Amino acid sequence: MAEGVADPTAAIPDSGVTLSVSGMTCAACQARVQRTLEQQPGVHSAAVNLMLANAAIRFDVALTSPERLVEAIRETGYGAELPAEASSAIEEQDARDRDQEAEFVALRRRAVVSGIAAALAMVLSMPLMTGSTHSHAPTADPFMGWLMRVLTPALLGIMPWVYALPRPVLVWTVFALTLGVMAWAGRHFYVRAWAAFRHGSADMNTLIAIGTGAAFLYSTFVTVAPDVFISRGLAPDVYFEAVVMIITFILIGNALEARAKRATSRALRALADLQPPQARVVRGGVEMDVDVSSVLPGDEVIIRPGERVPVDGEVVRGESAVDESMLTGESLPVVKETGARVIGGSLNGNGLLSIHATTLGRDSVLASIVRLMRDAQGSRAPIQRLADRISGIFVPVVISLSALTFVVWYVAAQDAPALRAFAAAIAVLIIACPCAMGLAVPTAVMVASGRGARLGVLIKGGEALQRAGQVDTVVFDKTGTITEGTPSVTDVVMAPGATLTEDEMFRFAASLEAASQHPLAGGVVREAARRNLTNSRVDGFASVSGKGATGSVDLRRVAVGNSALLVDQGVEATPLEAEATRLAAAGRTAVFVAVNRRLVAVLGVADPIRASSAAAVARLQREGLEVVLLSGDRPATAAAIAHEAGIARVVAGVLPEGKVAEIARLQGEGHVVAMVGDGINDAPALARADVGIAMGGGTDVAVQAADVVLMRIDLHGVADAIALSRRTMRIIRQNLFWAFIYNVIAIPIAAGALYPATGLLLSPVLASAAMAMSSVSVVTNSLRLRR
Repeated sequence: MAEGVADPTAAIPDSGVTLSVSGMTCAACQARVQRTLEQQPGVHSAAVNLMLANAAIRFDVALTSPERLVEAIRETGYGAELPAEASSAIEEQDARDRDQEAEFVALRRRAVVSGIAAALAMVLSMPLMTGSTHSHAPTADPFMGWLMRVLTPALLGIMPWVYALPRPVLVWTVFALTLGVMAWAGRHFYVRAWAAFRHGSADMNTLIAIGTGAAFLYSTFVTVAPDVFISRGLAPDVYFEAVVMIITFILIGNALEARAKRATSRALRALADLQPPQARVVRGGVEMDVDVSSVLPGDEVIIRPGERVPVDGEVVRGESAVDESMLTGESLPVVKETGARVIGGSLNGNGLLSIHATTLGRDSVLASIVRLMRDAQGSRAPIQRLADRISGIFVPVVISLSALTFVVWYVAAQDAPALRAFAAAIAVLIIACPCAMGLAVPTAVMVASGRGARLGVLIKGGEALQRAGQVDTVVFDKTGTITEGTPSVTDVVMAPGATLTEDEMFRFAASLEAASQHPLAGGVVREAARRNLTNSRVDGFASVSGKGATGSVDLRRVAVGNSALLVDQGVEATPLEAEATRLAAAGRTAVFVAVNRRLVAVLGVADPIRASSAAAVARLQREGLEVVLLSGDRPATAAAIAHEAGIARVVAGVLPEGKVAEIARLQGEGHVVAMVGDGINDAPALARADVGIAMGGGTDVAVQAADVVLMRIDLHGVADAIALSRRTMRIIRQNLFWAFIYNVIAIPIAAGALYPATGLLLSPVLASAAMAMSSVSVVTNSLRLRR
């Protein structure tokens, strides 16, 4: 939202819920549920995801409720359920994995059984199509006719008895077989198509049901009254075996698609599996193994060498190197000792650790990462709107084209016009695939989110993923982003006539800075600790954003910060301005200290740049991105750091509102801007930028304001995020192109566009195989992002 524009929903009691939605099979289903939810009173936004079979909804609790939203979805003919009570996102992921596995197993079973039935139906249909039991004209399905001619000699040698069976026996046997497949393996197609019809909509199931249903009814009529056709010189062909084969191919495609869907969430599964099921706790002086869900805050947890850390906690005894690579992407183990924080799911090295449990269940770091990834995978990229618009009219258009195809063939065909018109119309219905359009975007977003997590980059949704690929300018904050954020005091210059000693000055300054969250404050505090000084109580502490901090220590008014803070406090900084300029030229930050509105000292604080900064900046520049350093520090200090990092463009001496203004100015020049920061003072700029990228070690405010979070403290993550976004958008465009061009080419071919020139008329069986493979190809293409 633009600066200065009020949020119209700021005063509205807002809430969110993610509902499970069942029965969606294609983009048309997804678009219908999406439209229904967006039309409900009080709904601010809705993101329906075909891949995850859910709907994430933000709504006004005063105007609607989750129960009303569930009812609205059910009224469209689809199933909906409220979210189950779960202690964490990990348990929710477990439930989703079980549902996906059950879906795949059920589809595989149906595909295998219908495949066996299809083979048997084809064997029994051979005598009917070769004319051995009844003399009639050639079949209108050239593919099936060719297949029968190829297989007939082999069948005569293996099962000659089939050709001895009377035609009625063969026909009625194949009829019963087909009816069984339709009623069991393909039942859900017809149930869902009927539900859609009752609610005034149409989807992929409608196309399948009309195509196979028409073929079945036609064949049944031929079976019951063959003389009607023979008397008119028409071949009494039946399409029973084609119906079974069509259902088989579609089920095979659905099963392969379900299997591929499982693969898209493999990264989430890998994260969820990091948490061990049990933890060893000490209660009443006795060690015992308990379920991880039974661990309580403050429990002492023992982690032996080689074990995974079961919960978040703080080390109270022991020392060990802990591998956090699966959570942060950081390849090197991190040494943990007393007072250090450990993350549940990380792998303990060779030491024995004893920790006190802190955040548990839904609040744990691992559960938060899983929840963030899940929400990102369920979000919608803006590019998906194109597919949604087409999906909304796709099925009615296809049905109209099928009817038109029948009429044209019936009028124009000279040889068996009814049969050829019927076959072409069914082929058009069967080959059309709205499912591929529905899968084109969400599959790529899911896989990219998982790949990003493996790289230590958490991307908060499809919109952020798409915008990151459009970035042409990357703006870095200095302290804690380009630099380590762990500065140390390198110079101390006391003011002329100062009445305090260095140690007294440091005690006042460190007492105040101990209450501050700014990285520079830590350098002052650490210097006081090195001098064995004890901090005093602070009263009236105030953090002045972009300038420093003020407060009272031992009844004295203390101010620590930059020259702008001294101006606000009415303190004359002129006696030490030359020294401050010298420090800045040497790449040090000048920090002034004033007590009772009198200048006491200026400190030189050096914050070394991160080891990865220069290489990461060079990598971004090689990719054609402009890099800018944006800092509240003095221009000379910022310029020295920028030179060391290889950044040519520097904007220094700006407050938080100045950072926002600079981002807005770049955007006004037509740039798509990514802002990278870590502190509270960076949060407004992160929110203003097209893409906000927060360092994972930064403040919670910065992380919440960002679109992308770097879990490892490595600026290569910025380049990784942009590169992943660009590759993902290429994959999405490929998916959409394939989904669109497939239908644009396949539907005319199925209608017989090539017949006048080549004599080629597509078989409905081949059409079903093509339709099934189109969806699988889109999912498979998205899986390339895992590499």
